[in-house]
Amino acid sequence: MAFWAAPGVLGLFVATTACSGDISSNDPEGLVAPPDDSSVHAGGGSSNTGIDAGTAAQGGRPLIDPNEGASGEVGNGDADPNGGSMCATVSASAKLEPLYLAFAFDVSGSMGNMSQPWYDPALKWEPALEATRAFLEDEASKGLTASLTAFPIQTDDEGARCNAGNYTNPTVPMTQLPSTTFGDRLAAIRAAYWGEGTPTRAVIEGVQGFVASHREKHPGRYAMVLVTDGYPQGCGDVNTISAIEGVVSAADDLPTYVIGVKNPPVQGRHGATAPDTVSDLNSVAAAGGTESAFIIDTGDPEKTKADFREAVEAIRGESIACSVELPMPPDGRRFEKDHLVVSTTTGGATANLTYDASCAKDGAWHYDSASEPSEVVLCPETCARLQDAEAATLEVGFTCDPVIVVR
Repeated sequence: MAFWAAPGVLGLFVATTACSGDISSNDPEGLVAPPDDSSVHAGGGSSNTGIDAGTAAQGGRPLIDPNEGASGEVGNGDADPNGGSMCATVSASAKLEPLYLAFAFDVSGSMGNMSQPWYDPALKWEPALEATRAFLEDEASKGLTASLTAFPIQTDDEGARCNAGNYTNPTVPMTQLPSTTFGDRLAAIRAAYWGEGTPTRAVIEGVQGFVASHREKHPGRYAMVLVTDGYPQGCGDVNTISAIEGVVSAADDLPTYVIGVKNPPVQGRHGATAPDTVSDLNSVAAAGGTESAFIIDTGDPEKTKADFREAVEAIRGESIACSVELPMPPDGRRFEKDHLVVSTTTGGATANLTYDASCAKDGAWHYDSASEPSEVVLCPETCARLQDAEAATLEVGFTCDPVIVVR
């Protein structure tokens, strides 16, 4: 079971149901339903707004009305108007984990020192900085924690610049979002210097070391976000794309996302054009378990800013996606993917979430695979909202009749 969220905020309940029959008091997990359906409504007073520690046989679990649609309220166990049998739920809890994002941000001269016409800060550095600030200062990032390591460090000593130990203490330590600290620190670095070279391997190893140390006292889910405009440069033969692929691949508990900032399409001296310095970053992302890099075009600052922010928000969405493994239907019943209700309780009110594979609707969820589902996945906005809610609970239950259309 995998479900990622802010610590101590969201309680998760995985519910299975029996379409007829009493949940036996000798079955503490409530997974066996005898054939007699005379006591499906056992025990007085199930509530449709609260979930307590009792079993269905004790009247401690709400009943789901299978005839309510995906956006309806959870039923209270009264008679089914269409004559179908009712389904009693039983639940189990799971521990949730916080999410930490470790940013490694390129401040080398090619981001804007104008030594080449395509090293234009107005086309590269400024829109990247604005988009980064917008993400890290956005209220929608509440519940996340992030750090930032700027690279390379300010030094003329290549040995120090290429030493991973000099990147184990982040420029901005792990800080709860939203925060203005990150943008302010990056702006201050830009005002002080442009770095020389691109010691990508050193910074990745340094950030990995920082994450390993931080994780000892702060368990949770971690991901690295590498923001750079070019291939590794300097630091000898150990600082190559293939070497970096090996480094990120070895850290299988730390997914590595990559945002590559392209050179703008401007001409240099004697008609020279800006070189491609980001395409090979796709293999770094793939080795880091995130499929491919987000490659950002430059030349139009507003578009660059929008594309950059879209990339960072996509990373946020992928990182905080909430998922839970599908429980087995009770009493050996066959799983029917259109017989599922996912509901949440916050502030004493319970409502069903909406099935929407595109995540376009409010309060939506979807399967990890429509053809062969194995997990329920909450859409990013739904997950983030629950992270921010006080004492929220989530319940996944099987129904007796179809309630959603899975495409």
